[in-house]
Amino acid sequence: MRGIDTPVRQARRRVFKEVANLAYHSKNLKDDMEALPYQIVDYEETDYWDNVYRDRAIVRERLRLAMGMSLRPENRERPAHLTQGLEESNIDEKYYEPPLMQVIPSACNACPANCYEITDSCMGCLAHPCQSVCPVGAISMVKGRSVIDQEKCIKCGKCKAVCPYDAICHKERPCKVSCGIGAIKSDSKGRAVIDESICVSCGQCMVSCPFGAIADKSQIFQLIRAMQSGRKIIAQVAPAFVGQFGPSVTPDMFKTALKELGFYDVYETAIGADLGCLEEAEHYVKEVASGNQAFALTSCCPSWAVMAKNLFPETIDKISNALTPMVCTARIIKKEHPDASVVFIGPCASKKLEASRRTVRSDVDFVITFEELTGMFEAKGILLKEIQAMDEMQDATAAGRGYGVAGGVASAISDVIEKYYPGTEIHIEHAESLAECKKILLLAKAGKMNGCLIEGMACPGGCVAGAGTNISIPQAQKEVAKFKKETAKKVPDETLGKDME
Repeated sequence: MRGIDTPVRQARRRVFKEVANLAYHSKNLKDDMEALPYQIVDYEETDYWDNVYRDRAIVRERLRLAMGMSLRPENRERPAHLTQGLEESNIDEKYYEPPLMQVIPSACNACPANCYEITDSCMGCLAHPCQSVCPVGAISMVKGRSVIDQEKCIKCGKCKAVCPYDAICHKERPCKVSCGIGAIKSDSKGRAVIDESICVSCGQCMVSCPFGAIADKSQIFQLIRAMQSGRKIIAQVAPAFVGQFGPSVTPDMFKTALKELGFYDVYETAIGADLGCLEEAEHYVKEVASGNQAFALTSCCPSWAVMAKNLFPETIDKISNALTPMVCTARIIKKEHPDASVVFIGPCASKKLEASRRTVRSDVDFVITFEELTGMFEAKGILLKEIQAMDEMQDATAAGRGYGVAGGVASAISDVIEKYYPGTEIHIEHAESLAECKKILLLAKAGKMNGCLIEGMACPGGCVAGAGTNISIPQAQKEVAKFKKETAKKVPDETLGKDME
């Protein structure tokens, strides 16, 4: 479904637009928020559900999440009001109530977690190989067609593999399939729930649910309040931004559009990536290539880093100590503008948690996604394709700008090593998706990755596949590759880090 303008995506974007509208235009916030479900869902023509009341109930929960608030508990005799907690969220600074990712119970379809079913394509063939290969006798013939006894079925899939008519389907819960660490469970009603002790907030479950039943919390309302306060608000944009707002919107047009929206200035997060690849290249050469350290893990993807720390605690000392590009760029901005608030604009949901962590000061005041930013542009009536570029996006090198795709971090570090440490033997691996990241960490734990620099990305495809993106992954990869190719300077100067100390 990625990159397709489905009703689910339209509903999400409508909610972001309306929440931004509240911040920009509302004179009576509580009443205007109460009215929104009725404006969004027409009584005569509900678009997404067969029940207008259910549709509005779901919209109410989406509105709460988009305002940064949590879902209302469903197990109370007197449920909380839609606007309960509104005063706490109506602020001009970061607002966050954990957890980040939540399942809206009324929206969940309680999809089958894992089952095999016979479809109408069954021809009732004489051979019935499905019955012959079933190791537990779960398949029988009823009225000339195969039937699977779900109580006996062990979900081995052998029947599906041998059916000559492809008449057996494997039904799995999309959100569960997309979660590489098994954080999606089921409640007593068969609805999806997220195990917060496992979840690393990558958001892949959210973008995989065809019912839009999973959503993350947004900070757009509080960000707009901060912009209205008169403070200096500076944006830093992730390398994956190119192409996200239309094929005709150039990086320079995008920078001008952000300033028109109200940002004081715009930096590329790729600046921090440039610094990071210099530091990680030096670490690899001096520690891993020399044999002092078995292997090294990159730290750019917060979901990958959290998963590694949680599931493979023995690798903690192998995770790079280099600041992530987001944090590094934020510190550069605050050094140059001590009185500014910093906003990270990117494709990633889990960056919202990275910005809130206490172990390493992030210096990031707000995090919004490309999808959320689109809602702000729409609420302001800014048409990006009509913007006249008045600025230049010329901060970073090709190395840093390549961080937006899987393998980009490893490639940047490799290019730096080749230029500044010629003759160094380089062993680099990268993994996409949390499932593949787990596999490569298991290999590293077993001593199979010694001498390697390992790049991990929670989202298959890299940052361009993040949960907050607007376009298809292949198109986004092409746009990043093009931007990188057109960049004159290929790697950062060796003295860059020293110049910024």
